[in-house]
This record gives sequence, structure tokens and C-alpha cells, in this order.
Amino acid sequence: MRVGHGYDAHRFASGTRLVLGGVEIDHPEGLAAHSDGDVALHALCDALLGAAALGDIGHHFPDSHAEFAGIDSRILLRRVVEAVAEAGWRALNVDLTLIAQAPKLAPYLPRMREHIAADLGVSRDAVNIKATTTEGMGFAGRKEGIEVHAVALLCEG
Repeated sequence: MRVGHGYDAHRFASGTRLVLGGVEIDHPEGLAAHSDGDVALHALCDALLGAAALGDIGHHFPDSHAEFAGIDSRILLRRVVEAVAEAGWRALNVDLTLIAQAPKLAPYLPRMREHIAADLGVSRDAVNIKATTTEGMGFAGRKEGIEVHAVALLCEG
């Protein structure tokens, strides 16, 4: 078995939609990014890639390539799952922590779990997602953006 950790953060930006865990969130601002800005899936991709010793999301999907501009991060996640499988691994379970002062994310967590479980090819109970705040501290606490930590446990596939 192998464990991987991923982290990503993006600042809020006007004129974009907010997508987390493959779910569109009702919020007046989205996240600035080359792709759709889904920090949850980006952190998860890094956790999976890290556990399989396959580098990071920027190596596989560089923001200098036009083909990834605005891309749905669920597509990136599925490609990462394929790369991890080709390396001889599969996900056992994942755990994500979403850090945002706003918006409130609890109502969206069940759908996020469903999307991630489907993309990983695991049962819903192998995916855990938590949302928390920083009690007003730091950039997330000042409502400047969102950050996410993800952990993935892989086994030989």
C-alpha cells in the first residue's frame, strides 16, 4: 500500500463559475485557474499521483498547453486514475478537507462524494469529504480563495 498527499489553492475570480468535486456551487465568484479551477479534484489528483510516485498534476497537465484551458477537472481525474492503474495501483480510499470561509459547502458534499467515487471506480463509502473554515484567519478566512488537502491510499491493482 502507498499513501499520497495533495494540496491546491486558488483565489476567487469574477466572471467564472465555482466548481468543487465536480459539482457547480452557487456562489457569485469562481476560482482563477487555467482549467475549471476545481481545487478539490486538483488536490486529489496530486494525492493519487504522489502515492503512485508519478509526479504532480502540473507535470501531467501543464497550464502552458491550450488543450487544458477550461477543461473539466473530472476528465483530468479520470486520466490520473488511468495513469495510476497503468503503474499497477488502484485507490482504496480518499479523504479530502475543503477549507473555505464562504460559501457554505455542506449541502454539496454528498454529490461531490458520488462524482469522485464514480471517477475512482470505488464505492461511495471509500470517499470522505469534509468542509471547514479557518475562523477568519489567512487568505481562506478573508474569503480570498479556497484551499484543499487530499489524502489517497492506494493498493496494488
